[in-house]
Amino acid sequence: MPVRDRRAERRAATRAEILDAAWELVRADGLAALAMRSLGARVGMRAQSLYAYFPAKHAIYDAMFADSTRQLLDRLTNQPPLDDPVDRLRRLARLFLGFCVEDPVRYQLLFQRTIPGFEPGPQSYALAVEALGHGRRALADCGIAGGRALDTFTGLVAGLAAQQNANEPGGDRWVRLLDEVMDMFLTRYPPTQGRQQQ
Repeated sequence: MPVRDRRAERRAATRAEILDAAWELVRADGLAALAMRSLGARVGMRAQSLYAYFPAKHAIYDAMFADSTRQLLDRLTNQPPLDDPVDRLRRLARLFLGFCVEDPVRYQLLFQRTIPGFEPGPQSYALAVEALGHGRRALADCGIAGGRALDTFTGLVAGLAAQQNANEPGGDRWVRLLDEVMDMFLTRYPPTQGRQQQ
């Protein structure tokens, strides 16, 4: 049996508790309203003590960004197989849109520049690039190549999410447009692999 590092376990548990509390605060008050004093009070610590776990407030945002991107990657990688690449592309679009609208604050953190001066660190950004790679591969599997097609695809799906979150959070007015938007996309960028479903 390996020897447990109880100090590291306690540190990881405290970090997780701080992040959970940070999510509670930003979901209640907005991303930019996160204050170290309020966060410390939420977890029973002085604000200064938080810096032993996160060197700056942006480090908390960075950890939130990384955890959220890992959640997206888990969903992208744990899907049952589908033979037709166009079906896989459509499923990816549904999955991504659903992920974006189920938590508007998480969507803002990942896909909008809501927090002044915040940019994800290199490791967190690498996770985002990995997630984007799923879209690039799904398009390539359909025979759709090029950065312009990828930009159009992500812009359309993320745009539906932005409209949904801004105008009817929790609803489905823009979510219901996804099949129609995908039909338009596949007309503009016809797949050369798989069948295009109408």
